[in-house]
Amino acid sequence: MTTIAYKDGVIAYDSRQTRGSSIVSDNSVKCQVVDGVSFFLSGAVCDEKALIAAYFGTPPSAPVECSGFVVDDNALMMVGVDDKTGVWKQPLDPANPDAIGSGSAYALAAMDMGATAEEAVRAAMKRDVYTGGTIHTYIIVLPEGSHPAS
Repeated sequence: MTTIAYKDGVIAYDSRQTRGSSIVSDNSVKCQVVDGVSFFLSGAVCDEKALIAAYFGTPPSAPVECSGFVVDDNALMMVGVDDKTGVWKQPLDPANPDAIGSGSAYALAAMDMGATAEEAVRAAMKRDVYTGGTIHTYIIVLPEGSHPAS
């Protein structure tokens, strides 16, 4: 899996890809930009294209086992696919830290204690064997009137 954390206008994510209990790569790309929309995905790598296609309106032909954060026109949301209703998009409040993936509990606890999104992923790397490699960050340009927590 992975750890993807959001706090104060920053998304941080690791670069580890695993298959079962084996590390496949510590140089995996977790951010994909399609038609100007940035996807930060966690879960089955083989399902990422299906989730992205579902986001743009193409229903998946099989269950999709991944979800993620999306930045679309500087709006932050979580997306996934439900087997019964199709793609779901949940807007996220930019003032609230959030995390997804196998190390999300560690990342959320770290951010609760004052860590940045990047520091939170680093904390998850210490305890979650499915989080590792290099930490990357992405800065969101927040819409007017949105103020992340300090």
